[in-house]
Amino acid sequence: MQLTGIHHLTAITADAPGNNRFYTQTLGLRRVKKTVNQDDTSAYHLFFADGAGTPGTDITFFDWPVARERRGTHSISRTGLRVAEDSLDFWAGRLADLGVSTGKIATLDGRASLDLEDPEGQRLRLVAAPQPVGEPWQDSPVPAPHQIRGLGPITISVPELAPTEAVLTQVMNMRRMRDYPSPDGEGQVHVFEMGEGGAAAELHVAVQPGLPTARQGAGAVHHVAFRVPDRPTIRDWAQRLAEFRVPNSGEVERYYFRSLYFREPAGNLFEIATDDPGFDVDEPRETMGQALSLPPFLEPKRAQIEAGLKPLD
Repeated sequence: MQLTGIHHLTAITADAPGNNRFYTQTLGLRRVKKTVNQDDTSAYHLFFADGAGTPGTDITFFDWPVARERRGTHSISRTGLRVAEDSLDFWAGRLADLGVSTGKIATLDGRASLDLEDPEGQRLRLVAAPQPVGEPWQDSPVPAPHQIRGLGPITISVPELAPTEAVLTQVMNMRRMRDYPSPDGEGQVHVFEMGEGGAAAELHVAVQPGLPTARQGAGAVHHVAFRVPDRPTIRDWAQRLAEFRVPNSGEVERYYFRSLYFREPAGNLFEIATDDPGFDVDEPRETMGQALSLPPFLEPKRAQIEAGLKPLD
């Protein structure tokens, strides 16, 4: 049994309109789904991805009225976004012109990268690692050759390696590949890969016992999801977690994909999610993300839900 890569990453915003502007207008991603948190329908759940909403390209946000996160360990600490190998100079110039502060282009783990933060402090990293390539969005303000092509690698911070490594390798069948010093000078980073490997299928584990425990808030990552192809496969993973006595949610119907949630030993929330059926299951691909989409079980509450949401565009 193999996970095939990163499926999506979900973070927290306290400013949905500003979040929408940054990810669509500054980073040039397409909003492929405007819906609500199925467990808290007062909150938007926004999905930004490539032009087709391809699994492995979407970063998503829950809109909650919370304070900024307190950074530390026991957290998902850095979100990698893949771009073409010759795109970092373009991005450094674009972000400077738009007033977005960045680090310097540097080589990290053998790949050129550029660090930045979104307006609420979520830590992002543009990584020159183009494969696999997502589908360009024709209405993006970013030219197609330089558009963000997907997620990965994702970095988590833990205070000790052994318990997390045991789950990653023995339960989740990831492979430990190599190590490198953390760019912030705090600890070592250990690279684990799944499936065919590469940046789109890597989880980087930073061991940072000297940091305080993080507290989630705006700018924090809520969870990271890993890819499986379909519902039968996720049932196999649910059985595998049960065999290893890993507490988990059981299968959860998210309508656009099927999910399974559990926590690794440092407390970071993991999800396993199916590639199918996708974001165009309930609206045409050409217009998906424009109107509020609701799964069938929430459709009878549409008027009530819409009345409780703030204007987004």
